[in-house]
Amino acid sequence: MSNLTDLTMAEARDGLRAKDFSAVDLTKAHLEAIEGAGALNCFVTNTPDLALERAAQSDNRIGSGESGSMEGMPIAVKDLFCTRDVQTTASSHILQGFTPTYESTVSQNLIDDGAIMLGKTNLDEFAMGSSNETSYFEPVVNPWRREGDDTPLVPGGSSGGSSASVAARLCVGATGTDTGGSIRQPAAFTGIVGVKPTYGRCSRWGIVAFASSLDQAGPMTRTVRDAAIMLGSMASYDPKDSTSIDRDVPNYEAELGKDVRGLKIGIPTEYRVDGMDPEIEKLWSSGADWLRDAGAEIVDISLPHTKYALPAYYIIAPAEASSNLARYDGVKYGLRVSESDDDITELYEKTRAEGFGTEVKRRVLIGTYVLSAGYYDAYYIKAQKVRSLIAQDFTNVFDKVDAILTPTTPSAAFGIGDRTDDPISMYLNDVFTVTVNLAGLPGISIPAGLDANGLPLGLQLIGRAFDEQTLFRLGSVVEQAAAFKASPVNWWSAAS
Repeated sequence: MSNLTDLTMAEARDGLRAKDFSAVDLTKAHLEAIEGAGALNCFVTNTPDLALERAAQSDNRIGSGESGSMEGMPIAVKDLFCTRDVQTTASSHILQGFTPTYESTVSQNLIDDGAIMLGKTNLDEFAMGSSNETSYFEPVVNPWRREGDDTPLVPGGSSGGSSASVAARLCVGATGTDTGGSIRQPAAFTGIVGVKPTYGRCSRWGIVAFASSLDQAGPMTRTVRDAAIMLGSMASYDPKDSTSIDRDVPNYEAELGKDVRGLKIGIPTEYRVDGMDPEIEKLWSSGADWLRDAGAEIVDISLPHTKYALPAYYIIAPAEASSNLARYDGVKYGLRVSESDDDITELYEKTRAEGFGTEVKRRVLIGTYVLSAGYYDAYYIKAQKVRSLIAQDFTNVFDKVDAILTPTTPSAAFGIGDRTDDPISMYLNDVFTVTVNLAGLPGISIPAGLDANGLPLGLQLIGRAFDEQTLFRLGSVVEQAAAFKASPVNWWSAAS
């Protein structure tokens, strides 16, 4: 039943409701696909027994007419979400073997709606990275390859395991988290849809924190419709999360196909960066034409503080990471490295030195530095002021337009190892995405074309706070106009 893995989430839902196949059949097909995809290194932990148990329960609910919105859907969960009785590592040595006794709110919402977790996906350690090369469990490999070239490519990060598993048809959808682009950038690199919702739309409770004022969970799927279905399940108000916003969750799927005539779409001048790939520029122009043809009005806009976004982000995010990661000390859970039970300082130092990888240490050091006496005002406070200016830019622009169209990334996927020695070059991957997190806005990446090497490229739509509905309407138009039907050629089964 390998053809079952070709179904989108919406198609699988319809097939289950029509009883064309069972949830157990659908789950088994995806578990078999995962077994044959070891070469991609998408998963840190597989949960086949749990998946089949939940699939049987789904079949019972379907049979009794009690289906949830995600009933029987085989999904992958980024290993940043705490999952009850299933190891949660954040792809870090320091959390290896940690098994939570509780479930994150987002993953619990999905379970309550009938979703079936196939396993936990690989990521950049503590979500710190743009290529999924900082994982303690080795890099994830992008299922896409350049035409005529077997060079292994990065899937983007930090949600690279989730994006690669969706692109390779190992699941119908996956959860991701986005701190500076970590859903949208890997979605663009692997030819799938990725949604970063408004900050506060999805609960952060039970998600291992990177930067608390920036982190947001979201869906990664093959189509805009699937993303709408999945976000509707993931989103909720959560009194356990002080940053959760008490607002009703709309029926996002109902927005698809609605008229976009009269909507104004902004094209920001500042996103035309020096050295932009001409293919990206051409695709961006095509995206504007597609929306114009559908009746939307294209408007040139300015977001004048955009050029300061990356520097501000790489002060604020490491500062918050430095604080959040202070809890990993070898005392209560996770790795413990010490030669003496009496020397607590030695325990802290050796555990953190051995438990954290190079990129995590780099960001903790940067964050500690900018928060230190004498530098707090010069760096951290100034970055927060810049953040306010960036948010104000968007507020001003959204008085004139309904959404903003930009590229998702400045290039297609690059080779594993190509940029690991140049952190600044790696950080530049987030140039089009970090502003959305700094301003707390929603964004969606839609696969819209292929470059000259046959690799996917994405377009990004940015919306007003809590107006994901408009993004789904516009995203559906872009998706239909782009008619992106390409998929990676399966080389990994033979490699496995």
